[in-house]
Amino acid sequence: MQQAPFHQLPDDRLAPASAFFVTADDGKRLRLALWEPEDSAAYGTVLLFPGRTEYIEKYAPVARRLTDRGYAVLAIDWRGQGMSERLQDDPRPGHIIEFSDYQRDVIEMVVAGRHIGLPEPWHLLAHSMGGCIGLAALENDLPVQTAVFSAPMWGINLRRFQHGAALGIAYLAGRLGRGGLVAPGSGGANTTYALEESFNANLLTGNADEWARLMREAAHWPDLTIGGASFAWVGKALNECSRLSAIASPTLPMLVGLGSEEKVVSAASIRDRVAKSPRASLFEVRGARHEILLETPDRRDAFIRAMLDHFDAG
Repeated sequence: MQQAPFHQLPDDRLAPASAFFVTADDGKRLRLALWEPEDSAAYGTVLLFPGRTEYIEKYAPVARRLTDRGYAVLAIDWRGQGMSERLQDDPRPGHIIEFSDYQRDVIEMVVAGRHIGLPEPWHLLAHSMGGCIGLAALENDLPVQTAVFSAPMWGINLRRFQHGAALGIAYLAGRLGRGGLVAPGSGGANTTYALEESFNANLLTGNADEWARLMREAAHWPDLTIGGASFAWVGKALNECSRLSAIASPTLPMLVGLGSEEKVVSAASIRDRVAKSPRASLFEVRGARHEILLETPDRRDAFIRAMLDHFDAG
């Protein structure tokens, strides 16, 4: 493991994470970050799986809530985003070669956690794309005792496209050698969502303070951000969501958060998975958009309290 940078805004008073680089089995460099309780030894660990476009620093406030409760938190920049190795010459599109490659990152995260000696039991907190990766990781026996999902990407809200048409376009783009280009409707190639979208129109949060934080972070750390998803990412992600829809549900306790104003992932896919999961419960947040953990204080705190109770009960 090699020490890595961890960024903070000038007025940030939270304790910084300890960040470091590791190398996956295919040679890709990945950045991890560890937060630990300040005043006592941790009595458990939360593996934090971010979503597409995200970076470790975004989760510092959530990590603080977890460390205050006594948990260590280990987070990752997925390959192709944050400070982990990008996957093509143009670093801006969110890109992937095979969706299963994210499981290589999960394995390296677990190996690092074991090497550090992070305390057990371990738990999973996964948001959006991280929820898709997380469900596959549970299928592969991720060593966690409980799981919390925030707006998991178990299906994608394509809005303007039908599922089959989107898959066909992604496949054709790959055949034409354009799989690494940004797919229409997923965001601009050289833009960052928090800097290009207005607060009133954004799909992520109704919290103006959190939206301002995302804008400041994007402006201060442009190299951590990425733009829209590549054709290859769209095709691989749709196929992975379809594959996961057919697998048996995990048997460990799961808490699944869903905002009533969700427009990024498929709410129907989330409801379907919870309905057929023997130990899953759906926590619906009235008025929340996609980023429940960044929502207005009343919405955010209600979900975080449920999350902490869920981990404690596990």
